[in-house]
Amino acid sequence: MRAIATQVAEIRSRWAWVEPTIWTDRMLTALETGVKGGVWYSLMDKVESIPNLRSAFRRVRKNGGAAGVDRITIEMFEERLEENLTNLRKALSEGRYQPAAVRRVWIPKPGSREKRPLGIPTVRDRVVQTALRNVLEPIFERRFAGQSFGQTTGYFIIAAFF
Repeated sequence: MRAIATQVAEIRSRWAWVEPTIWTDRMLTALETGVKGGVWYSLMDKVESIPNLRSAFRRVRKNGGAAGVDRITIEMFEERLEENLTNLRKALSEGRYQPAAVRRVWIPKPGSREKRPLGIPTVRDRVVQTALRNVLEPIFERRFAGQSFGQTTGYFIIAAFF
């Protein structure tokens, strides 16, 4: 029993960066040892869980950023946080969620007079993107080589999801 507890603690320490409301010890063990057929099922319930959405919002708030096309700021979203997260969870679970258009702004290129486009998603969409990342990133991160460096975002997967 002690060996199992030690093994679980070692696995948890290797994956300390993952969202704990999603990635339980059992799921982390499956992540390390592999899942049957190499396919993960029933991940949407983890994406749409209120604890994951709340965690995703905290990360969005920490990153800051401007409002999207709906002009709703992070502070405005937070004023009605529980209602917003509940509505978001419901839209995701019922398959009604649709991302909004991205607000386009032009920012200067460093060392140049040129400008480059920047797309700003709504706060709501950033929360969903982050919730998806919380679930998907560890699955894909496991496949990358141990000697490779850099941070994965998983956002290329998110675009394909919708």
